[in-house]
Amino acid sequence: MESDPRPVIYRTTDFKTNEYSGLTGGEKFEPKEENPMIGFRGANRYVTNPEVFKLEIEALKRVREKFNLKNVHIMIPFVRTIDELNKTLGIMKECGLERSKDFKIWIMVEVPSTVLLIDKFCQCEIDGVSIGTNDLTQLILGVDRDNEKLSQQYDERDPAVLMAMARVINVCKLYHKTVSICGNAASTYPEIVDFMVRHGATSVSVSADVAIQTKKLIASIEKKILLEHQLK
Repeated sequence: MESDPRPVIYRTTDFKTNEYSGLTGGEKFEPKEENPMIGFRGANRYVTNPEVFKLEIEALKRVREKFNLKNVHIMIPFVRTIDELNKTLGIMKECGLERSKDFKIWIMVEVPSTVLLIDKFCQCEIDGVSIGTNDLTQLILGVDRDNEKLSQQYDERDPAVLMAMARVINVCKLYHKTVSICGNAASTYPEIVDFMVRHGATSVSVSADVAIQTKKLIASIEKKILLEHQLK
């Protein structure tokens, strides 16, 4: 459509219990968790409380149908298992919203289980993935990035994290799924951008203040790759 030419990817809510409990009235409904980061969040909330998730989906449907903004698509965060994803997609289908030519569905890759089973996830009704480097780095390294004593060990450039990212990109390419990255990594480290481009990622997400320089960086990396291929 001429009025909305660029895709908008809506990531469904992924507040953690400690964040929800901070909202007005939230403490009445949220459980207290020792470690909310790996607690009741992401797709597991949708499966456990489908009535709440359905409200979110109905709002998205209204944007697409009532306002005819068919450029709005969806991304499902913190997916842990195939069953969890399929149940989430099933709830969406019950609400009349499912993958089609003009409605794309992505999932976040933030959990090691999703990395290990990425081929199985690619066989589900999704169009691609976005690698969430913040949570993925924490969960692969077992490091809380908010813990000052461990901050030096939190590094998205760690070989284990890069190996996981490479696996996701390579498998997604085999299944013709798009691969993006979100989190702070691409905004902070040019070498992460270089890594993503050279492995064949389809896009990177960065903060607004480095968007222009990142576009220039990607152009220079792609030019180098072309020159390298010509010299072979």
